[in-house]
Amino acid sequence: MKPVFDVPFELIDLQKFDYALEGVSFQQLIRMPNAVYASTSDSAEATAYLAVEDFLHATVKGLWEAFWSQDEPMPFSVACLYKENLKFYQAENAIASGRLGSLCASGVLLKNPRHPHGKWDNLLELALLRPGIQSLVGESEQQPSLHVLGEALFYALRMLISRRLSRQNLPLSSNSAFVLLVDSQYGGVVKVEGDVNKMDFDVNNVYKCAAEWIQRHARIAVSPVDRIWNKLGNANWGDIGALQFAGLPKHSIEDLAADHGCRLQTRRLERQLGDTRVNGSGLFRFQQHGVSPEIVEVQDESVKLESESLKQEVGSVLWLEDSNWERGYHINQIRSNGELPYYIASPVEDPGKSLFLYVGSHPSQLEPAWEDMNLWYLVQRQTKVLTIMKQKGLSGKYLPQLSASGRIIHPGQCRRPSSGGNCDHPWCGTPILVTSPVGETVADMVSEGHFGVDEAIRCCHDCLSALSTASSEGIRHGDIRPENVICVRSGESRPYFVLIGWGHAILEDRDRPAMNLHFSSTYALQEGKLCSASDAESLVYMLYFACGGAFPDLDSVEGELQWRETSWSRRLIQQKLGDVSTVLKAFADYVDSLCGTPYPMDYDIWLRRFKRSIREEDHGKEIDASV
Repeated sequence: MKPVFDVPFELIDLQKFDYALEGVSFQQLIRMPNAVYASTSDSAEATAYLAVEDFLHATVKGLWEAFWSQDEPMPFSVACLYKENLKFYQAENAIASGRLGSLCASGVLLKNPRHPHGKWDNLLELALLRPGIQSLVGESEQQPSLHVLGEALFYALRMLISRRLSRQNLPLSSNSAFVLLVDSQYGGVVKVEGDVNKMDFDVNNVYKCAAEWIQRHARIAVSPVDRIWNKLGNANWGDIGALQFAGLPKHSIEDLAADHGCRLQTRRLERQLGDTRVNGSGLFRFQQHGVSPEIVEVQDESVKLESESLKQEVGSVLWLEDSNWERGYHINQIRSNGELPYYIASPVEDPGKSLFLYVGSHPSQLEPAWEDMNLWYLVQRQTKVLTIMKQKGLSGKYLPQLSASGRIIHPGQCRRPSSGGNCDHPWCGTPILVTSPVGETVADMVSEGHFGVDEAIRCCHDCLSALSTASSEGIRHGDIRPENVICVRSGESRPYFVLIGWGHAILEDRDRPAMNLHFSSTYALQEGKLCSASDAESLVYMLYFACGGAFPDLDSVEGELQWRETSWSRRLIQQKLGDVSTVLKAFADYVDSLCGTPYPMDYDIWLRRFKRSIREEDHGKEIDASV
């Protein structure tokens, strides 16, 4: 179907414009609150207006510095339109004075010292913030509805009339005006062009005059509605743009496009691509060959030998220095949590006992090598967390127990300085963590087909019990996934589950959880923090996966958030868990209602419900009474 309106910009012009601005900085500092996840409170609406103002400010600042000057002051300002008197105010001032409900638009204006609040004839362009711009799209080429277009035409015509009646010698066009239509994610551009001198003005019916002028003398161009902000509130700068001139620019689009290659090369040099020096991690160096333009990664052999020397083999014995004690551990198995190796070992003095043993990174490697940070969380940070939990008296059947921690005792004589530190042996000072109990991870159970209905209900109960115990002292896990839950079978009338992997636990506000596209909570992916229900939400995703639920093959946070939005709204996650157990489905509904809110989890009620469900499935058999 042919579009009703022409487009304001030709595609080739937009492509040239986008190419010319490659490398030009547009930095929006205030994120746009997402309509799907944000509340409908005044706070979210206020943030939206601040985000639109910041978006416009970043736009004009970037364009001014690119096309005019980086040294001269920017002659533009940004303000919000107050619909009661159609005057402009700074968004912060309007919100502070209680005028939030009467704000209707945001505009870019030429600065006028005589009128600091701005005048209509100083207005370059206007942005209308209207909810659901995408939902108001018509059938043709994703163009906005007539209702929204009518409002845009009203403001555009007022802009043109104000410029025509102005006594100022302005460099603005008196025959064209731009209006942006935006919501929290999408937007479009409306361009109105025409000579308002041709309007037959009648004071008794101004709207009829305006309508006739639009029909006879105006040319209206409307762009398709497109994405401006992603789910995290960051602007996608290539999606929308309108260029207004404050006089002729010093640099043309062709000039900037011609300089594209130089800017790209400058950025390459700044990033040291092709540099033969050792890079920031200290582990690899880059070499650029004369024949091939490719950058070849070459491993540093000395580092390779050192890191491999820390790997243990089945049958070897590792000695640990723990305070004034020396303990030996016999390596029985080598496991992996999906990223890093760890071991099942038994104490030399008690060969029948099995323990998890984790070997950390040598302290000298941690500063230059970000690659070892995951290992640091697994060993050093988890040792700290488990020690704190032990000191606070947090223990239970479903929590891991700290068995021992200390430093490895390396072969040969240790020449450690008396002042502290480590000797030159590659093992000296390497930390070790030993925990109990030992079990099979949920990830392994799923891959081997051993995770069924009974396991799902017991797993949810036991993990909730562990989370409840930890939360009593304000500790949250932050990294629930199939590799961090084990099923323990030895010496018990029935298997039980233990929540391990506490290295990313949240002890205080400045701590940050692990980031996992499939299993991190929505709040963690958006804000880098946990809310009260975040661990429970991660538990739901883990159970969904363990019960056969499929995750899409995604490589971005935005894609994952979109999938979750669709899955929760269509109740796909609840239905999948409902196929396993009605109590799991009810629990998923409860977590969905709690996510992103400040309300605390009610662990007790759900532990009782899961315990009743376990009793029913055990047909009255005795189960463990602890929660």
